[in-house]
Amino acid sequence: MSKNEKTLRQGIIDACRWMNSSGLNQGTSGNISARFENAMLISPSGIPYDQLHPEDIAKLPFKGAYGAYEGPHKPSSEWRFHLDIMLARPEVGAIVHTHSTYATVLAMAHKEIPACHYMIAASGGPNIRCAGYATYGTKELSELALKALDGRTCCLLANHGMIATGADLEKAKWLAVELETIAKQYYMTLTIGGPVILPDAEIAHVIERFKDYGPKPKTNKAEAA
Repeated sequence: MSKNEKTLRQGIIDACRWMNSSGLNQGTSGNISARFENAMLISPSGIPYDQLHPEDIAKLPFKGAYGAYEGPHKPSSEWRFHLDIMLARPEVGAIVHTHSTYATVLAMAHKEIPACHYMIAASGGPNIRCAGYATYGTKELSELALKALDGRTCCLLANHGMIATGADLEKAKWLAVELETIAKQYYMTLTIGGPVILPDAEIAHVIERFKDYGPKPKTNKAEAA
């Protein structure tokens, strides 16, 4: 195992632990994946995050038998939609899936999130769709998720949870937080009559401004010069 691969595997573990400590997830219900060269690395199924070591992360090659994996443990039961998203979307370098409270509440009601706040632009469009329901871990769920993610960076999964994607782990984590935050804000506005929805033209304008938005590595002035 190369140093870079080991570092990324540890990054997945750290992200899983962060996901729970931040309140974004509970137990082992969530899962995180990252692209590494010609394969996907993903958290294994059912193992508590505080027990994970880099060698426990499952590796699924993009070529060869669909679903074949390397490693001592089975990949997360949701490996299908992680793999299918990465195969269909080469710009996606990492995926965070959680059962965060407010996103899941809306997903249980099959409610998409409209343009109630300009941060909806982080999703890539004027709404965050809710994919139809299918049993967890199935090809049907993967297909529904891909449909909901068409032209989007994140989505809800009916009666299930959420998916957030990013170019790397930090950006996927950031988007997962933004999705849960806007889900909470939207839910709360529904108790006072609902939000005033921003027009599509404004969201398109914000999307343009968001092209360089999100977490970035810190640089000093000398490096930037």
